[in-house]
Amino acid sequence: MTDHQEPMIKNGTLSNQSLIGKLNQWQWWILVGLNIFFLIVGQAAAVLLGRFYYDQGGNSKWMATLVQTAAFPILLIPFFLIPSSKEPSNSSAPPSFKILASIYFSLGVLIAGDNMLYSVGLLYLSASTYSLICATQLAFNAIFSYFINSQKFTALIFNSVVILSFSAALVGINDDSDGPSRVSKWQKVIGFLCTLGASALYSLLLSLMQLSFQKVLKKETFSVVLEMQIYTALVATCVSVVGLFASGEWKTLHGEMVAFSAGRVSYVMTLVWTAVAWQVCSVGVVGLIFVVSSLFSNVISTASLAITPVASVIVFHDKMNGIKVIALLLAIWGFVSYIYQNYLDDCKARRTQNNESESQTGSLF
Repeated sequence: MTDHQEPMIKNGTLSNQSLIGKLNQWQWWILVGLNIFFLIVGQAAAVLLGRFYYDQGGNSKWMATLVQTAAFPILLIPFFLIPSSKEPSNSSAPPSFKILASIYFSLGVLIAGDNMLYSVGLLYLSASTYSLICATQLAFNAIFSYFINSQKFTALIFNSVVILSFSAALVGINDDSDGPSRVSKWQKVIGFLCTLGASALYSLLLSLMQLSFQKVLKKETFSVVLEMQIYTALVATCVSVVGLFASGEWKTLHGEMVAFSAGRVSYVMTLVWTAVAWQVCSVGVVGLIFVVSSLFSNVISTASLAITPVASVIVFHDKMNGIKVIALLLAIWGFVSYIYQNYLDDCKARRTQNNESESQTGSLF
């Protein structure tokens, strides 16, 4: 699982060369490392804090949904501090306000629904089990990219989908005896299905965002990517607030805070830092898209899912039984297959680009 607003852009790169080209190699690596740190730490901390919220007596699914996007104003900091490329848009005319508003609103509503599914999943599952199921987003991403974004479905991609599916199936049949107390078997099944559904919906969101960039926005600049992050988060936050009040859960928040095992201050700080952690993760996601590529950002986001089960063992003393270990190894195998295929695609694209450059240079003489 990652922050649930991560866009993907055609050809994997943004129009960032004018700014990034000014950096020395060591400066570039420091910037990449810093963004990786933000993404991994932000995502792991957000999941662990979300589990801590439930373990200490928190029970509001809408509040857990709200904090995933509520701190989106943090994204305004890089939006104003980092200049965007002045490279002109490929489109002859920008999309109308009505079209942009409909895109941002639709994606924002989907993000809110996706966050709710994740919240339900984390309520009924241990952090380690939850993270292992979230790894299936790569498999779903490959499937949706094939149908929506015309991505090729190679043998390695197929292998990745099958292996990740087996990994999720193993987690599904695991009894999760280390899971939250007072959770029935059927609630664990609901948690599994909601987390699996959330991973599928998240992958669908990635493909829809990519389609929006390709067909509607037709811009690949840092500011456009960040604008989509901010506006969709704003819509998702509004939807979550409406859900919080419409469901009546807001009436239970005071009692929830009073009964919170770690104390009232810890209750407030848990929610605040969970919200901050999700947006720190978002900064890392957008930063990697800007500095490297959207593909690399997606890769690191998925790879960090392997860290959360380990962290949950340390923090919450989750049990990594044999089934979970095998599921984790299968997830890593599927992940490596997926990455290797993208590595081959990148090498092929670079060779094609070099051949075109050489042919153009030769035609000048």
